[in-house]
Amino acid sequence: MDQDQPQSTLALNTLDNIPSPAPNARKITGLVKESGRITGYQLSDSTVLDKAQAVELARKGEITGVGIAHRGDTEYLKSIPDGSDSNNLSNLPSISRS
Repeated sequence: MDQDQPQSTLALNTLDNIPSPAPNARKITGLVKESGRITGYQLSDSTVLDKAQAVELARKGEITGVGIAHRGDTEYLKSIPDGSDSNNLSNLPSISRS
């Protein structure tokens, strides 16, 4: 790791794809968790999606403020670093899947 790179650049490098959001893109407002693991997301219009559905919508620019990352063969959404922890996905409330 290059010690001369700013932290935000290092964080951005962990994202595989940062789609450009559409003008009507929704925000993630809550997390669906099972046994402490994120399994889905609630959007600003109250839609609840599983991880794969949310990744696909984000890829199309329909979700704002997130990029797509991967761990092994699994893709997931990650907040785009902006220097503020308050809007990180990990700080969002957990919701129950209805």
